[in-house]
Amino acid sequence: MRRIGGHRCWISRLLLKEKRAAETLTKTERGKDFLDAYISPVVDDHEADPLERRIADAVYAAEDVIESQIVLQIHNRSRIRGKMSCFFKLFRARCKCATIVEDFYHDLQLVIEEMNLIKKEAMEIATAADQLQRKVSLTHAASSSTVKESIMVGFDEVLREVLDKLTGVHGSLQIIPIMGMGGIGKTTLARHLFEHAVVKKHFYIRAWTTISQTYDVRETLREVLFQASGDSGSDDLSERELRLKLYQYLWGRRYLIIMDDMWSIEVWDKIRFSFPDCKNHESRIIVTTRLSNLNLQLNEYYGVSMKFLDEASSRDLFTNTVFGGESLPHELEDIGKSIVANCKGLPLSIATIGGLLAKSERTTEYWMRIEQNLNSIVNTNNDEFCLKILRMSYTYLPNYLKPCFLYMGVFKEDRSIRVSMLKKLWVSEGILKPVSGKCLETIGEEYLKELVDRNLILVDKLGVSGNVKFCKIHDLLRDMCLKVVEKVRFYHIIEKSPSVIDNERRRVVFQNGGRGVISEVSRSLSHARSIICDDDGINFERPHNFRLLRTFKAYDKDSYRGGLHFVGAVFQLVNSRHLAVRVHSVTKFPSSINLLWNLSTLIVYESDSEYWREVVAPIEIWKLHQLRHLEFVKEGLILPDPPSEMVIMENLQTLKGVMNLYLNEEVVQRIPNVKKLRLIYKYKGLSKVKQTERANSFSYLECLSKLENLLCRFHYGYDEYLQRLTFPHSLKKLNLFLYYHAELEEILEKIGWLPLLHKLVLHRGTFKTGNWDTIEGQFQSLKLLQLNFCQGLKSWMMAESSHFPVLQELRLRSLDEMEEIPSEVGEIATLKSIYLEDCSESAVESAAKIVEEQEDLYGDQLHFHVRAIVAKAHERLQSLASPNFEVTVRAY
Repeated sequence: MRRIGGHRCWISRLLLKEKRAAETLTKTERGKDFLDAYISPVVDDHEADPLERRIADAVYAAEDVIESQIVLQIHNRSRIRGKMSCFFKLFRARCKCATIVEDFYHDLQLVIEEMNLIKKEAMEIATAADQLQRKVSLTHAASSSTVKESIMVGFDEVLREVLDKLTGVHGSLQIIPIMGMGGIGKTTLARHLFEHAVVKKHFYIRAWTTISQTYDVRETLREVLFQASGDSGSDDLSERELRLKLYQYLWGRRYLIIMDDMWSIEVWDKIRFSFPDCKNHESRIIVTTRLSNLNLQLNEYYGVSMKFLDEASSRDLFTNTVFGGESLPHELEDIGKSIVANCKGLPLSIATIGGLLAKSERTTEYWMRIEQNLNSIVNTNNDEFCLKILRMSYTYLPNYLKPCFLYMGVFKEDRSIRVSMLKKLWVSEGILKPVSGKCLETIGEEYLKELVDRNLILVDKLGVSGNVKFCKIHDLLRDMCLKVVEKVRFYHIIEKSPSVIDNERRRVVFQNGGRGVISEVSRSLSHARSIICDDDGINFERPHNFRLLRTFKAYDKDSYRGGLHFVGAVFQLVNSRHLAVRVHSVTKFPSSINLLWNLSTLIVYESDSEYWREVVAPIEIWKLHQLRHLEFVKEGLILPDPPSEMVIMENLQTLKGVMNLYLNEEVVQRIPNVKKLRLIYKYKGLSKVKQTERANSFSYLECLSKLENLLCRFHYGYDEYLQRLTFPHSLKKLNLFLYYHAELEEILEKIGWLPLLHKLVLHRGTFKTGNWDTIEGQFQSLKLLQLNFCQGLKSWMMAESSHFPVLQELRLRSLDEMEEIPSEVGEIATLKSIYLEDCSESAVESAAKIVEEQEDLYGDQLHFHVRAIVAKAHERLQSLASPNFEVTVRAY
C-alpha cells in the first residue's frame, strides 16, 4: 500500500495552501500508519478477515479522494491556461474550484471517520487476542548469505541411479523421466546431475530448458539451440527452421538435454523429432514431471520415481536450513522433531518452514505455535497438505513483506523475473514502506533478500557483484500465492477470455493471449490503479477511462513484447507513477509530459525499426521532480538544455538511451544522484561547434559522484576526443562501445585505477602497440573482464596474478591475433570461468593448458570451467576437451 504523505505538498499547493489541507492530510496519514500495522487474527485458509478488508477499502478510499482531487486540479489548470483569456471566465472557473475544494474536504472527512471506527475495533481485537498474538520479528536480520546453495539431502541413491542411466552402455538415445509431486526435489536433482563432473566429462553438449504448463515450442527450441551451439542469431527463425537447425547441430554429437517441468505428452510430440538418435552416441534426455502417466509414454523402463525423505534425511535438511548444519538446541529438540515429522518428508515444505523458523525467534513458545498449526493440517491429501504448509509461511510473514510476496504471482509460471524491474514495480505500487535515510530501491533490495532467506523466492541468476539479478518463484508457492490473492482481492488476472471484473480489483493483470481483451473489459477498468500486461498484443486505446491509473506496464525489455500505443494518449495518464510502453513511431514527446506530477518510472520502446533515430524530449522533462528512472530503449532520445529555472532532479537514478547528452556543470548539478547512465554519441546532424561541446563534456563524467553503472557508445568521429574521458571513483560497471581507431592503451590506463570497478566490457578499439602490460595495483576490484573485437592485441603481459586479485570471469571474443592467455591468469584464486569465442588457436590452446595445470593441482575439487567456441576450420581443437574444458564447434 502506498504512503499518503507523499501527496501533502501537492494538495497543499493545489488547494490554495490552506491550513485545513495540512491538518486533514495529517489525520489521514496517522490513520493509515495505524492500519498498516494491524495484524489479522484470522488464519483460516478460506475466509478473509472482514476488518482487514475494511482497512484496505478505507485506505483505497483515501487515495481515491486525494488523487481524484489532484487529477481534477491538473486538468482544470491545464484548461484555464490553454483556453481562458477573459476575466469573467477565469473568475467563474475559480468559483467552481472553490466548490470542488469543499467537496474534497467533505469526502476526506468521511474517510477519516471510517478510519477512526476501524482503529477502535482493531484495538479491541488486539486487546482480546493479546495472548495469542503472533510473535513475528520485524527486524531486518542480516543473513550470512543472500544466496543459498540448493541443498540436496537424502537423494544420494537416486542420484547414483540416474548417473548410471546417463553414462551406461546403452548406445541409442534414451529418455529418462524423473517423476514426483511438486516440491519433492525433481528440479534440484536434475540441476545436480547437470552440473556433476562425470556428466560434464561424458557429454559434449548439455542444455537445459523449462517447459511448464503454458509452453512455447519455438522458444523451447531456440533456447536449446542457443545453449548447445552458442548461436544467438536464431531469433528470427521459424519453428520449422529451428527444428532443422537443432537436428543438424546435434547430429553426430553426444548430448544431454534436460526438460524441466513437463505437463503433457503433447509438447514432447511437437519437439521429439528435433533430437537425432545417433546409434552408439549414448545421448540422453531427462524429463522432470509431476505426472506419473508420462512415464509410460516416454520410457517406462528408464523412469525414476522420487520418494519422500526418511526421518533422518528430513532432520538433516531441517537443521541445515534453520541452523546451517548445526544440531538442534536441546530445548527445541522435541518440538523440532515434531515439526519435521509433520512436514511428511516433503523437501519444499521442510525448506519453507525451516526458512520461516530461521528468520524468527528461537523460543520454545514460538516453535510450539508453529507446531500447533502444523498439527491441524497433517490429515489432508498431499497437494492440499503442501499448500497449507506453504500458506503458513505467508501467514507468519511480517506485514511489510506480504504484498511484496503476493506480487510475485503477477508473473507467469516459471518466469525468470528481472529484479531491477520488480523493484521499480514495487516502488510504483507503493508497497515498500519508506525508511528514513534509505532510498526505496535499497529497501526493495532488503525485502527481496528477506524473502530469499525465507525460501519464498528462488535466486535464478546472480550479477557479477553477487547481487540477485533474476529471481523466480516455485510453482507451488505461486499457486498458494494466487489463492491468497483471490481471497484478499489483491489483484485480478485476466487470461484468454474476457471476465467480469468487480470494482474492488485495483490491480489487473493480462496474461496468456489477452489480445483484444482489454477493449472488451475496458469499461469495467475505470477503477483500476494498475494494469500489468505480461503478454504481447495488448492495445490501449481509451486513456480517459483510466484517469487515476498509477502503473501501466505494457512492455517487457527482456522479451521486447507489448502492444503499440500512441505516445500522446499515454501521456494523458497524469496520475501515473510507472509507464513502460511500446509506442508508435514519433519524432518528439509532447510538452504535456510535465503534467505527470508523480511519475517515477518512464520506459519507452519506439516501434520504428531503426536504432538511434532521434526523438526530441520537451524542455518540460526537466521539471519531473519525482522521476527516478528514464529509459529510452532505442537510444535516440535528445534532451534539450535545461531551463534557466534551477530544478534539481534529486530522485533521478537511471538515465538510459540519451543521444549526444551535453554535460556541463549546470547539468551535473541537476542530476546529482544518477547511478546508471546509458549514452550514445553520434556526429550525424551536429555542427562542428556542437561536436566540440559534446566532446568537452566527457570530462564532466567524473563529477557525477554517485554514478555506478556507465555505458557509452561512441560512433565514428569521436576517437580523437576519447582521451578527455574521465570517470568517477564511484564507478562499478563500465561498458564502452568504441570505434576501431580508438587507442585502448591510454583508456585502459585510466580505467585500471578505478577503485570500485568490478565489471569492464570493451567493444572494439585497437591496441596500437600490439601489447597490453598490466600494472600492479590496477584492477583491484575487477570481477569480470570482457574484450570484444579489440584489434591489434598480440601480447598480453602479466607479471603476476595480483594484477587481477579478485577476477572471477574472463570473456574474450574475436581476438584472433592474441598469442596466448597469460599463465598467471590461471593462478588467480578467485577465477571461476573463461569464455573464448572466435579467438586464435594458440589462445584456445593456452586456455587448455591452464585447465590442465589446475586439474593436476585440484583434481575433482576443481571449480573452474573454460568454454571455447571455434569455427569449423578449427574443429581439431575438440581433442583438447576435458571435464572442465568445453569446446563447441560452430555449425557454419
